[in-house]
Amino acid sequence: MATDNTPEPNAAGQGADERQFALRTVYLKDMSFESPNAPTIFQSQGEWKPETSLHLDIKVNNLDGQTHEVVLTVTVTTKAGEKTAYVVEVQQAGVVSAHGFSQEEYGPLFYVYCASILFPYARQAVSDLVAKGGFPQLVLQHINFDAIYAQKLAEKQPGSDGAAAPTTH
Repeated sequence: MATDNTPEPNAAGQGADERQFALRTVYLKDMSFESPNAPTIFQSQGEWKPETSLHLDIKVNNLDGQTHEVVLTVTVTTKAGEKTAYVVEVQQAGVVSAHGFSQEEYGPLFYVYCASILFPYARQAVSDLVAKGGFPQLVLQHINFDAIYAQKLAEKQPGSDGAAAPTTH
């Protein structure tokens, strides 16, 4: 008796080995706003010339093999002179389903594509928190997650002294 090795079509009529990606949900996992020098920070004389630093982190949590939680953490610290005006941290997350991708494709999928989807939500949350904290509007510029991921991969190369590239599990 001959066996047929053709993949069974799924409900969409595609072969079972087809690559599939679905964004299941986007949600705000955690957020915080601190203004440790309020109210005196608002009383300072002179023009508002803050120094702002941005830190990004991406974590991927495997939920069941094909379903993952991707968490983008955005931390913004703004100082006016020597005093910290505010610190904002937002964890924007999403649950995604992905299968049919090679192991090498998961890194760019999670750390570039998913991060690019989540960033506008995080940017809006940061902007809202800063405004509600009584400070001038802060609009974060677009982030090139492709370049960040490429830099992490380059740091992982033998002979470099950088940190390891992101992993998916």
